[in-house]
Amino acid sequence: MKVLLVNGSPHVHGCTDAALNECASALNSEGIETDIWWLGTKPVGGCIACGQCSKNQKCVFDDKVNEFTELAQNYDGFIFGSPVYYSGMNGNLMSFMDRVFYSSSSKSPHPFRFKPAAAVVSARRAGTTSALDQINKYFMHQQMPVVSSRYWNMVHGSTAEDVKKDEEGLQIMRTLGRNMAWMLKVIEAGKKEGIEYPGQEKRIGTNFIR
Repeated sequence: MKVLLVNGSPHVHGCTDAALNECASALNSEGIETDIWWLGTKPVGGCIACGQCSKNQKCVFDDKVNEFTELAQNYDGFIFGSPVYYSGMNGNLMSFMDRVFYSSSSKSPHPFRFKPAAAVVSARRAGTTSALDQINKYFMHQQMPVVSSRYWNMVHGSTAEDVKKDEEGLQIMRTLGRNMAWMLKVIEAGKKEGIEYPGQEKRIGTNFIR
């Protein structure tokens, strides 16, 4: 089993990376393979609502979004990490997740559905809980089980060195990693017992204004 951890920070070895590495170490200790994927610093454009992804099974802009969506097919779980910008995730990651999750909605096989996921955020001080809420909504939309820890999944500090001094934050990351590993093993055990994924109804889209 494999988990892909997404570093949405522009700093490859910053606070978010320190948190994700702590999660990865806990996952590895439970026998789960991990990879950390960095979004990078190149600007990611937002969704332009062209609708082409529903026809082509991929985003019309051939950049890291399509690269990631194809890569995601090979993983069993995901952890998305972001620094906090004005009480939300950073702009590059938001544009990226908008396009990744929307463009993959009609993809077959679906790269995310029923795969466990978690959000991790880092901040100097505040804004973390609203950023977590924002990221978790993507998982709920795609029927992904959301993995929790013993507290909200956050670390604090201005540098990676600060984060490494946040003992409670690091414990939260380790607990998250172990909880993710447990859920993956439970899902795998269910598959072996013949428990199938929930059936899917044809989507009903209801507008508020008629």
